[in-house]
Amino acid sequence: MHGRDQAVNVELLDSTPGATAPTAAAPTAHKIPLGPESPWRTLLAVPIATSLAFGLHLLVSQHELPLETRYYSIFLASFFGASLLAAVVQPWWAGLRAWLRDMAPILAATVALLAVWETITSGLRLLPMPYFPSPAAVLLNLIDDRAVVFDSTWHSLILLAGGYALGVFTGLVTGVCIGWFKHARYWGMPVLKVVGPIPATAWIPLAMVVSPNATLSAIGLIALAVWFPVTMLTASGISNTRASYLDVARTLGASRAFLIFRVAIPAAMPNVFIGLFMGLGASFLTLVVAETVGVKSGLGWYVQWAQGWAEYGKVYAALIVMAAFFSTIMTLLFKVRDRVLVWQKGMIKW
Repeated sequence: MHGRDQAVNVELLDSTPGATAPTAAAPTAHKIPLGPESPWRTLLAVPIATSLAFGLHLLVSQHELPLETRYYSIFLASFFGASLLAAVVQPWWAGLRAWLRDMAPILAATVALLAVWETITSGLRLLPMPYFPSPAAVLLNLIDDRAVVFDSTWHSLILLAGGYALGVFTGLVTGVCIGWFKHARYWGMPVLKVVGPIPATAWIPLAMVVSPNATLSAIGLIALAVWFPVTMLTASGISNTRASYLDVARTLGASRAFLIFRVAIPAAMPNVFIGLFMGLGASFLTLVVAETVGVKSGLGWYVQWAQGWAEYGKVYAALIVMAAFFSTIMTLLFKVRDRVLVWQKGMIKW
């Protein structure tokens, strides 16, 4: 009973403001170590995975072309050196240390996946050629066609930027009008319900007839693919603006323009960004399909050209460039969203 009474007294002291519990009875808090260095098992995961991949590459290199072996060996050696240097430098570079903590497992898994890919294709020959080339062959094609790939990526960027900007502008204008004005909603919603669900790629035959310029046709198709989700989500955000916000602004003498641009649109920004992300995904698909019809340059055109010549190494190289190209654009849009909607960080998880 004496021990129980002492435990109760300690709890009462802990719950009383300003009270200090006896040192012997105070519980020891478990603290997470926050040292300046990341765990070495995490930092060395990438160099170890790269070493294993390089060893497997040496075993299967007799089945590959000399240039393939040379370029892929240089790639693995460079990756190994960069990962080892990053592990050594990270104690004095906080940003690099945080990045390695997050990305080291993913990078190690990627290198391991490359090793498995090379073992299955060049080593065991389990997949038919030329449809499934080794990563060394893909790297060689990427280096050999770097000028064409760069030109295609540049043209794709022009088409994507032009179509996406046009689609976002028209989508924001029509979305604000439909969401705010009753007459615009009455006439605009039927158009959205009829035209919007039709995939933009289904308009390719009509676009080729209406506009003889393939570039303008591609930009128009991309804009159409972006316009629908941006319009729908913007109109939904505008129409669902809290009535209390509008009432307070009207009480303070706000004009219609102030209500639209300073109250409704900022309140609808979360919905607007959802529409922007949906439109960006639709623009990627439309871009690749539109470039296969009439356009003489672009990543979609390059994939179709390489597939026609059964150069599947070039096809995989283009797919890798597409992944890097599209993910970079998506990341930039995330950065813009984080900057514009910084006020939401205390209310929702990112």
